[in-house]
Amino acid sequence: MTPPGLAQRPGAGGEAAPLARTTDSPWDDEFSQYFAARARLLRATAYLLCGDWHRAEDITQVALTKLYVAWPRLHRRDELDGYARTVVVRTFLAENRRLWRRREQLTHEPPERPAADPEPEHRVLVRSALGSVPPKQRAVLVLRYWNDLSVEQTAAALGCSTGTVKSQAARGLAALRTRLGPHFSLADTWRR
Repeated sequence: MTPPGLAQRPGAGGEAAPLARTTDSPWDDEFSQYFAARARLLRATAYLLCGDWHRAEDITQVALTKLYVAWPRLHRRDELDGYARTVVVRTFLAENRRLWRRREQLTHEPPERPAADPEPEHRVLVRSALGSVPPKQRAVLVLRYWNDLSVEQTAAALGCSTGTVKSQAARGLAALRTRLGPHFSLADTWRR
């Protein structure tokens, strides 16, 4: 993923040349540092929301582009992580409302699986089950238990009341437990 404001230029012979600045904004260096430090975490949050690495990459890219556009207006740099998470979650929810997203669905797994970091089997099962939880409940579960936000912080990120967060979390956990069965424990699953 390339930070907004940077572009690859084709080099001689068709290969990509080094990254070149497309703008000379005074905040480019500061944003590039933030991007390098946080893009991976935001992408992981997006993955937990949507369950697909390619779509998570798209969601993260759109969210970081929105963040880049808003960067000069963001004066409280100590709260950037919360704002960035909010943008990722709202981008995910907005994409789920679009009809074009519902038109094209994969029918089966590709024949070759990409190499991934080894994960315990139970985490894979929980991530799969998380994909069956409705988007708003999934967003609450990811923010509360993956990003370890409080009820109040989650409510602020989603723009809803604390009661909504609590009820959505309860319903989402109940849906996960139903999907996974009574013998499965969610206790240590949310650790990174």
